[in-house]
Amino acid sequence: NLAANKLSDTPEAPQEVKIHLGCGGAENIMERRKKAEKRKVKQSNCVDKARHKRKRENDEKPAVEKEETKVETGSWSSLKLLFDEITLINPMDIETELVYTDKEDIFFEFTNPAVPLPCIHKQLQMTLQKGSTYYRQEKYAAALQQFSAALKLCSQGTAIDNPSESSAEDISSIASFIETKLVICYLKLKKPDDALNHAHRSIILNPAYFRNHLRQAAVFRCLKRYSEAARSAMIADYIYCLTGGTEQHTSKLIRLYWQAMIEEAITEAVSFSVLYTPFVVQLKADKINKINNTFAKKYPHHVDNIYTDLHRVHFLPQTTQWLSAPPQQYLLTLGFSNKDIGNTFEKWSSQILPIFSEREAPLCSPTKEAAEIYWNRIGQHIVPIIDFVNATKLVDYRCVCSRGIEKLHYASLLGRLERFKEKSQVINQAMAELATLPYLHDISQQDAKLV
Repeated sequence: NLAANKLSDTPEAPQEVKIHLGCGGAENIMERRKKAEKRKVKQSNCVDKARHKRKRENDEKPAVEKEETKVETGSWSSLKLLFDEITLINPMDIETELVYTDKEDIFFEFTNPAVPLPCIHKQLQMTLQKGSTYYRQEKYAAALQQFSAALKLCSQGTAIDNPSESSAEDISSIASFIETKLVICYLKLKKPDDALNHAHRSIILNPAYFRNHLRQAAVFRCLKRYSEAARSAMIADYIYCLTGGTEQHTSKLIRLYWQAMIEEAITEAVSFSVLYTPFVVQLKADKINKINNTFAKKYPHHVDNIYTDLHRVHFLPQTTQWLSAPPQQYLLTLGFSNKDIGNTFEKWSSQILPIFSEREAPLCSPTKEAAEIYWNRIGQHIVPIIDFVNATKLVDYRCVCSRGIEKLHYASLLGRLERFKEKSQVINQAMAELATLPYLHDISQQDAKLV
């Protein structure tokens, strides 16, 4: 309640944001800044690049009046302080601990570990054991062959000795487990594109297991699709807490990974810049204008269209004071260097079925020629922006299935462009989104039927 009163209007009390970001008490801020300075020599290239980019933009911006800088101080500087924790650990180190697990005591990754394991078919069990042996020997190609054979056996019905005595969830968990092993093997063989469909299918089969989402994030990271990796990590953290995860260390690693992917996504952004502004209550029009003006002075090269998204609540990861305070809510402001792209994104933000709204008949299949023209002019620029927006937004309350609808619509366009492998991947991604949706928020009975 105290935080809500002090943050009732963003520009008036930006200093309180530090508490909600989990950066420790106000008395620790200077100490943390000193530590952050000492860690600069150990930063990764991606973090260096991001900070140099921000420094360059700050050097170019004109002087800002004190009243207006309060918005910026309450958003980006606190966000930067939060992101300083990325330097403590490399994302690949987190993957080694949480993604590439192959422990003897975790044979199958069931949603409910209290449920006894079903009686696995002997042939399938032997195949899986061979695959695990090859994996531990770092013979990943041989392991991949065994896990592929295991998946084929499972699809042929050779999964459980007596299927009538087991539930569909048991079989789905076994199949999901095999899919995750295929993901890991393809990643070890440096073939993330081949791992992607398996990562999606592991979630479709078992959406309530956080490691499946984190493995999907690892695949996206290897493909340099950082916004989608950030979203997968965000969902992994939420699922971990939702399903009773109690290890603070594990949650902190997931959130560090989420942070790192957001930082990478911001670094890679070329056509737009971003500003997160903390808030508690809905802001008035004059405050939105103040945020937009602050953005324009901070990022003068992305002012052809400045848009503050009022349709969604965004969250950024917390890494300390675990579960001790409600997460801080943020408004997202984006600025674009291309007016057409900015206008298209703004239309996307205000529509219930939002994607590809610039087409004359967005719900009808275009000709190949029309699809190519649209893709080259607008589509290929809009999709990464949509993915970035979703990296800090758990659900979209405009339409319960909006994320899945967007991806299916995108898959349809890829089909018209004859990019069939990507189409298959996007369809599986949409199905994974829809399978996860019931775990992300309470939905009505009517929406449940739609899902």
